[in-house]
Amino acid sequence: MSKVVCVGEVMVELARGSDGRFGLAYGGDTFNTAVYLARAGVDVAYATALGDDTFSSEILALGAAEGVDMSLVPRLRGRVPGLYLITTDEAGERSFNYWRDTAPARTLFEAEGWQQVAATLVGARAVYFSGITLSLYSNQGLGRFLAALEMAGSTTQSQTLRVFDGNFRPRNWAGDLNRARTVFAEALKRSSMALPTFEDEVILWGDASPAATIARMTTYGLTEVVVKNGAAGALVHADGRTVEVPVERAVAPLDTTGAGDSFNAGYLAARLQGASPEDAARAGHRLAAEVIMHRGAIIPRAAQEGVRAH
Repeated sequence: MSKVVCVGEVMVELARGSDGRFGLAYGGDTFNTAVYLARAGVDVAYATALGDDTFSSEILALGAAEGVDMSLVPRLRGRVPGLYLITTDEAGERSFNYWRDTAPARTLFEAEGWQQVAATLVGARAVYFSGITLSLYSNQGLGRFLAALEMAGSTTQSQTLRVFDGNFRPRNWAGDLNRARTVFAEALKRSSMALPTFEDEVILWGDASPAATIARMTTYGLTEVVVKNGAAGALVHADGRTVEVPVERAVAPLDTTGAGDSFNAGYLAARLQGASPEDAARAGHRLAAEVIMHRGAIIPRAAQEGVRAH
């Protein structure tokens, strides 16, 4: 299979505008990345589970309209997707409230047909997932997902690229840092590329610097690690070298929602299309800089096309 498969959850998004009203959209960290990858010309599919309600139908239609293959999405009777609300402060920094405990995405690897999803991961060009993805599943679901990742890295002729964005959210783990560390470590052992955010790594692991994050992650066998560090740029480790790639221009964000997701898409798309790690990081910075100038996780298509043109 030549596709990149992104795995996780897409939810109903309500973002508060400057007038105090909420606008309806859809988003979720790995889904946002899938959309941005598709817009960059990457053949991408999304794996999750949805309900049989109108909002789930609209999510499927959105993915299809964006060029994302949504055929790996079982629909569970009587279920509805999760919901999150975004509010932003004067600096554009966002905060979230979630209603997702019974979301169908949590049962992707326990629902009927999970074997087909797992088999698709094993044969994919790349599998992209996050710490939020890992937080969704029961121990049984996690075991099945991690087993698929392991098979993807060991049984194909040209190994599937397994890309992990830490994206650690303490509330998703009910404050159980030990379980989160254990699960993240098992995921890192089965990954070949990591795209962590330094702020998250400090919270989960206590890393003293982006260089310390790279040093820790490479002990698991990862050969490519890009540590995102906001306005400070990114520290890129690939091809045996570690280099700093600064942001090209400082911007005052309107809404930082989706910044890391879009950076990851810009970076991964560029790497899959043959760019060097440094040039890929610059592409990630450019896309993220545009995304944070718009409200919500997924910006208008025309704005991303403008980034590609430059």
